[in-house]
Amino acid sequence: MKAAPFAYHRPDSAKEAVDLLAELGDDAKILAGGQSLVPMLAMRLTYFENLIDISRIDELRSIDLVDGAVRVAAGAPHAFVGMDDEVAESVPLLTMATPHIGHFQIRTRGTLGGAIAHADPAAEYAAVALALDATMEALSSTGSRQIAARDFFTGLWETALAPGELLTAVNFPVRGARSGFGLEEFARRHGDFAIAGAAVAVELDDDDRVTRCGIGLLGLGSTPLRGTAAEEAVTGRPAGDISAEEIGRLALAGLDDIPSDLQGSATYRAKVGATMVARAWTSAITEATDA
Repeated sequence: MKAAPFAYHRPDSAKEAVDLLAELGDDAKILAGGQSLVPMLAMRLTYFENLIDISRIDELRSIDLVDGAVRVAAGAPHAFVGMDDEVAESVPLLTMATPHIGHFQIRTRGTLGGAIAHADPAAEYAAVALALDATMEALSSTGSRQIAARDFFTGLWETALAPGELLTAVNFPVRGARSGFGLEEFARRHGDFAIAGAAVAVELDDDDRVTRCGIGLLGLGSTPLRGTAAEEAVTGRPAGDISAEEIGRLALAGLDDIPSDLQGSATYRAKVGATMVARAWTSAITEATDA
């Protein structure tokens, strides 16, 4: 099956892209890497009269260290993010997450901003953004604003981006010296969407007490989620008093919309999810303790 006919636009700047969004309204859709959108168009699961291709806008492909955060422009390809030295040094969770995203060809074409704006509940970068309290930059024809990751994902494939807004960058805070990170996911085959997974970021004080814990969950709801019950339960406690099993159980506490599908029942996903959280916690706490 082929996509229905559409008008193709290729702006030269982010400003030109949002001006086109304002002009064309609901009949327009942003095309970044196209790894999610193009298959949906080809299967005619969705349709837009206009596609605005932002893949060749240089200002949307940069990675910079700015004010204590790594600013990754939305058009940076997955492979570019995964190979970047600044990312590996300052935001290792992104480096850990990248190999889990699809296959090499997808990582070459797909973009960080496209993956996050698509808001797939099984998206690795979305879970990382939640775990690290990232901040999204959104641009429209009337100005720009910032959106906290915790407020960004609003439902299945839905975000807090307003009509006419373009996600232009994501800012990932650089954590302190005694920080540790872990990312685990389970899929039936490498490159498949994760059945369940978790991204964990931990910071410790000089007495090995947890000063901050962020847990991003994937595949366990209709949207990327945080394990808030576990985060709150461990903050302020000595790391040695917290078991991985406890973290796994608490991270899923209160989740009432775990999906059931051909990949597995809600009960199965919950068990897998708790195990992934426990493993990611173990990796993160080991790194932070040894730092």
